[in-house]
Amino acid sequence: MRYVGIQSQIKSNNLKSTLLLISFPLILLGMVWVFLALINYFSNGYYDQAGYFVNQLDSDSVNLTFAQVAPIVAIAVGIWFAIAYFSNTKMISNAVGAQPLMRRENPRVYNIVENLCMACGMDMPKVNVVDDPQLNAFASGIDKNSYTVTVTTGLLDRLNDEELAGVIGHELTHIRNRDTRLLITSIIFVGIISTVMSLVVRMIYNQLWFGGSRNRNSEKGNGLSIMVIMLIGLACSALAYFFTLLTRFAISRKREFMADAGGAELCGNPLALASALRKISSDPGLGHVEREDIAQMYIIHPQQLKQGLMYFINSMFATHPSTEERIRILEQF
Repeated sequence: MRYVGIQSQIKSNNLKSTLLLISFPLILLGMVWVFLALINYFSNGYYDQAGYFVNQLDSDSVNLTFAQVAPIVAIAVGIWFAIAYFSNTKMISNAVGAQPLMRRENPRVYNIVENLCMACGMDMPKVNVVDDPQLNAFASGIDKNSYTVTVTTGLLDRLNDEELAGVIGHELTHIRNRDTRLLITSIIFVGIISTVMSLVVRMIYNQLWFGGSRNRNSEKGNGLSIMVIMLIGLACSALAYFFTLLTRFAISRKREFMADAGGAELCGNPLALASALRKISSDPGLGHVEREDIAQMYIIHPQQLKQGLMYFINSMFATHPSTEERIRILEQF
């Protein structure tokens, strides 16, 4: 079975990256408007004839405030995104503890990477290694200057040349298909919303534990108003986070099957890649990193192999297809 459709996959991933770039600011700005609208609704109103207070939304006031706030939010997020986007390789390397692997340190790996790159006509990426006796690998980067293939020491020690070629071929296919650019865009978007949520949660925590005495000595309702505002902010952040997670899940798990097919074609031995996946799944590494955003880039997600009460639910939102299914397909080539 020949690996086909690489140009279609590249176009598809480029389109998804563009849609993510468009949808994320829209989601974020939409949540800002909802936040302002809720604050306005709960702070405005009138008393009806029965003496009950009726909340009322002043949409003109909300839109005016939004018009003033939106450019500031857009500029801040744009700067944040640009910094994260262009420094992603360094941040990912620091998170997993990866170090550059020099040719003189392991010419075997460099020869395999070089031969595979020559076979598919692509520029050779950087090669990094993580000191981990278990097995795993992933690709990262957004352009030819940052494309990187990262492997664990366990992978280098416990796979033979054909198996290692299959794994590296898989990661090179992710780079060729622009999967890495798409995933990194998703990682940054989810990370921004996660940070905002964390800040709001921290503000609520501080208000509950350290603001109580001040609130009791101030006007009644002032502390409650602050809490209401922060809770509304938390709800809006959580909703925005949910939508950004949906955009990440929308990135098809088919990318792993496509990368398997490309790796099998590059190394010329689908059974070798199937054997490598079986070995990796029996002892997957990089689980210590505990970064779900980065783990979705691994050739095998270590947490998704765990069985338990939440296994079925987790499998529904898994970023990787079943390893058994991937192996079965490779063995049918």
